[in-house]
Amino acid sequence: MPGNTFGLYFRVTTFGESHGPALGAVIDGCPPGLTLSEAYIQEELDRRRPGKGVGESPRREPDRVEILSGVFEGKTTGCPIGLLIRNRDARPSAYEPLKDLFRPGHGDCTYLWKYGLRDWRGGGRSSGRETVARVAAGAVAKRLLEEFGIEVHAYTLALGGVRAERKDLNYIYENRFFCPDPEAVPKMEERVVEIRKKGDSLGGIVEIVARGVPAGLGEPVFDKLDADLAKALMSIGAVKGVEIGAGFAAAEMLGSEHNDEITPQGFKTNHAGGILAGISNGDEILCRVAVKPIPSIAKEQDTIDFRGEPRKIKVGGRHDASAIPRIVPVCAAMVRLVLADHLLRQLAIAPLANWQRRVFK
Repeated sequence: MPGNTFGLYFRVTTFGESHGPALGAVIDGCPPGLTLSEAYIQEELDRRRPGKGVGESPRREPDRVEILSGVFEGKTTGCPIGLLIRNRDARPSAYEPLKDLFRPGHGDCTYLWKYGLRDWRGGGRSSGRETVARVAAGAVAKRLLEEFGIEVHAYTLALGGVRAERKDLNYIYENRFFCPDPEAVPKMEERVVEIRKKGDSLGGIVEIVARGVPAGLGEPVFDKLDADLAKALMSIGAVKGVEIGAGFAAAEMLGSEHNDEITPQGFKTNHAGGILAGISNGDEILCRVAVKPIPSIAKEQDTIDFRGEPRKIKVGGRHDASAIPRIVPVCAAMVRLVLADHLLRQLAIAPLANWQRRVFK
């Protein structure tokens, strides 16, 4: 079925539903000879796993990955890599009282209008649980990028109006919000507790930075690197906006302010976010995403049932107070998938030595 596969050379197809038996991914195009283990992939999955802190869903999923194919004696074979994550704590019966209602902010009505039926067990494919397969696939992409010195970090820039003022990337993996500012973390915690008690939810901003990306990644005209990054990030269910580099602030800048002047040592600034004309320029790639509040809230709201009759609804069950922080590893995974795909595209047409920034000292 269209829409479940991403990438051209590094191609990923995901499958599974929120309350089905399992979710997973099939990766085609991963080069042979890379060391890869379940433990390596598990490290990324553990960052996304639910039930670790205040405001997160109490659903207890171990999210243990199983490598079904494509790896032999600890190395990738070049054949499709099959990854499986079994659902261990699914409770579809909790959604039976809501099966005839359209939950505000969810895809219940649109899935029904498109397919003529819908999986009411937590939203099926439209559930945030779907992203566990993306993170697993993104871990394989991460392993490929490591061979070329490319690293991707994602972190919480803002949550519920609390903004990180400092960016210490060494600190993002030391707190559950993946926040780069130690002073902002307790304020974010307080905000989550406050909103959780009110039966509501929070949105925020996630920033993603890619370092070590060589110049030359990206294809004209419709497969620009920033276009593919925007599509990848917008494909995450809770994301409602994407910025590259200066983003929307560019609309208020003069050309003399926005242009990244060039010196023999490199670019003076990075308003372009590491991408010019859709092709990486060797600078850091910088993206930001706007994350909407979780739509499942305990407050009473107006809705309709499948007959179009007006109803009232309160969504109980096990839900996060915000998609942040668990969406942070998902954002990193999607950027890694794009970079892995474009890296292989570039290697197919030019040796690595041909696309370094040799003009800079």
